[in-house]
Amino acid sequence: MCHSRPHVRRPANPISVRYSNRAAALGILVLLTQAACGKGGDASTTGNPAAKGGPGGPGGGPPAVVLGPSDVMEVKVGTIEAGIAISGDLKPIEEVVVRARVEGDVVAVLAREGDRVGRGQLLVRFEDAVQEGDRVSATADRESAKADVANAQWNAEQSEELFKAGAIPERDVRAAQQALSAAQARLAAAEARLRATSQTASDTRIVSPTYGVIATREVELGERVQRGATLFTVVRNDVLELEASVPARQAGELKIGQPVRFSAGGRTIEGKVARIAPTINAASRTILVYLQVPNRDGELKGNAFVTGRIVGRTVEGAVVIPTAAVRQSAQPGETFVYRIEGDRVQHVLVQVGITDDVAATAQIVEGLAAGDRIIVGNVGAVGRGTQVRIVSPEQRQRGAGTGGAGQGSSGMNAGESAPATGRVAPATVGTSR
Repeated sequence: MCHSRPHVRRPANPISVRYSNRAAALGILVLLTQAACGKGGDASTTGNPAAKGGPGGPGGGPPAVVLGPSDVMEVKVGTIEAGIAISGDLKPIEEVVVRARVEGDVVAVLAREGDRVGRGQLLVRFEDAVQEGDRVSATADRESAKADVANAQWNAEQSEELFKAGAIPERDVRAAQQALSAAQARLAAAEARLRATSQTASDTRIVSPTYGVIATREVELGERVQRGATLFTVVRNDVLELEASVPARQAGELKIGQPVRFSAGGRTIEGKVARIAPTINAASRTILVYLQVPNRDGELKGNAFVTGRIVGRTVEGAVVIPTAAVRQSAQPGETFVYRIEGDRVQHVLVQVGITDDVAATAQIVEGLAAGDRIIVGNVGAVGRGTQVRIVSPEQRQRGAGTGGAGQGSSGMNAGESAPATGRVAPATVGTSR
């Protein structure tokens, strides 16, 4: 290296000049040194491959993106379903509260919680001596009234014949007919009393109003029960029903009989739309839909929480990818995916068909084909033409212990170099003493 030392005139006060002009003198010496060596402007690029267009610099392209196997998938053809997501509690189709119709003492309880009962099966029996006595008395009164009616009917018929023969006056005929009417009224009253007492006697025997399972029992043997007290709760769980709220914008997609697919207890259950509310809730802007699920074996329990969807449209043989792989373009309404071509990433515009919110998949109508490799992981923004490398978790782990996969001892990715600093070694300023 050629050196040039300028002639510095010694001032009267060397200490003052040396400190006040130190910075200026250093700059002048650097310029003179560069001019003398014929390397002006090269010092800032010496040993700087980035500035010369080396790897990692503007001329060498962006560094490679390292991906794991889970970040990349091969596009396949499959079946996709569009539907309305729903969730809620499955309720029994029918839940009946059995109450006492009479006041009395319980002399028999014939069912407990969990018992399956049929329609008309005896559940509870009350002490019925008084009710049975009233019923027997009413029965006797009815028989007496029936006899009176028969006697009055015979008298009326005889009076009619005697009147036609001229043996009795007309008023005797009318009296006989009135006696018959009074006897018939007493018979009607007796029959009404008999029906009432028979119903009261029947109410001492509590039977199940429907077939189902005993959910709760509120009565014990020997207990004095008031009229109207709750005795049992019987539920029908052969069919379960879910009341779900669907956004009003999707109300037009609902139809009675539409298939429904639930997921509960690790298994899939098929159901259908049974009823749809006729109006939309003005406050929540939702519409109620009632879904039914068969449960003949009773494996599903009432109030079980389920998630599922109302199946709308099914497409078979569709190009299906995860919705996470579909990305929004800066242009409104445009979507794209990162497709890997060779070892480079390309932005491919796609047209999305139906989406399955439950499975988080989307149908690609245009832009992709079976066999294409796309990026599905959350890798952030990746530029067009960026090089990618796919490494296994084991390779990543080994690379982490040795400075990272594809990295040198400096800890940088392959293809990267240390950034240029543009610094020049400071020159030494000689001073006279």
